[in-house]
Amino acid sequence: MILFKKTFRSLLVFFLPLIFSVSLYGQNILIPPDISIFQKAYPDVIFQISYSAQHQDWKITLHLPFETGTKKTVLFWAGGRFLPEHELKNKNDYWTVIYDYHYNKLPADPAAMTKEQKEALKKFSSDENRKTNAGTPMFFFNDIYDSYRKSTVEKHIKKITFLGFRLNIHERLVKPLSVVEKQLQREAKTDADVAKFIAEIKSVDGYNWREIAGTSRKSFHSLGACIDILPKNLRGKAIFWSWTKDLNPDGWMLTPLKDRWIPPEKVINIFEENGFIWGGKWGIWDNMHFEYHPEIILKEKSKTKQ
Repeated sequence: MILFKKTFRSLLVFFLPLIFSVSLYGQNILIPPDISIFQKAYPDVIFQISYSAQHQDWKITLHLPFETGTKKTVLFWAGGRFLPEHELKNKNDYWTVIYDYHYNKLPADPAAMTKEQKEALKKFSSDENRKTNAGTPMFFFNDIYDSYRKSTVEKHIKKITFLGFRLNIHERLVKPLSVVEKQLQREAKTDADVAKFIAEIKSVDGYNWREIAGTSRKSFHSLGACIDILPKNLRGKAIFWSWTKDLNPDGWMLTPLKDRWIPPEKVINIFEENGFIWGGKWGIWDNMHFEYHPEIILKEKSKTKQ
């Protein structure tokens, strides 16, 4: 337990996992344990934690290392939203970064969905909802990737080769994608499904400054934080919910799993082991899409241990 003097307004916490609470003016205040998940997910970033009595919230100063130099920025925990000070008054307009993110162990099977679940998914994917829904707050990720503007993020975009394809990607993904590539190539030597998956790749795309289709929100492609893998031939199978919705507006969510293009389980597992989530597990599925979110993977692992 660490005691504050009345003249002290904050406590700097550098070894967060070792400290669970502080006493401020007689009140016991818990440090959110999930902040440590982000520390583990982004170990090159220094998380300087202090408690703001003025805002009654945890203030997080990020020291961000880039090849172009170190940058410092300040966000507030805001119940897991990572918001700048000027957005704290609007915190209920945002989802949380990890608590509202439900990453399923398996793709949701339409055959097991209730009528209410189908209707909820249809409403969630509606044009009106996608235009007005605030979605995941991007402040933390814009800081991590230096992507508030196109001109800044492009200073961090690297040209790499992945499974024989050239693509542009954020420098933060160069190492994890290199590990994924090596593991896939190793598995392909003994696993026919993995070898076939690699042989049938038509294209791999990464950085692309744009908004998510049908929304006013920036795509993670704009951060260079994800890749799309397209096969040479879909063989009549669906790969992206929106393309299927164009053909079947009322029943796209009922597309059976057997009628969707799905990478081999071992491929998905390798990506997940290296911090990537697969879009095929989303309610509005994007089966070509792999997005770097080590914090989501670590949070899901922590749930299984509870």
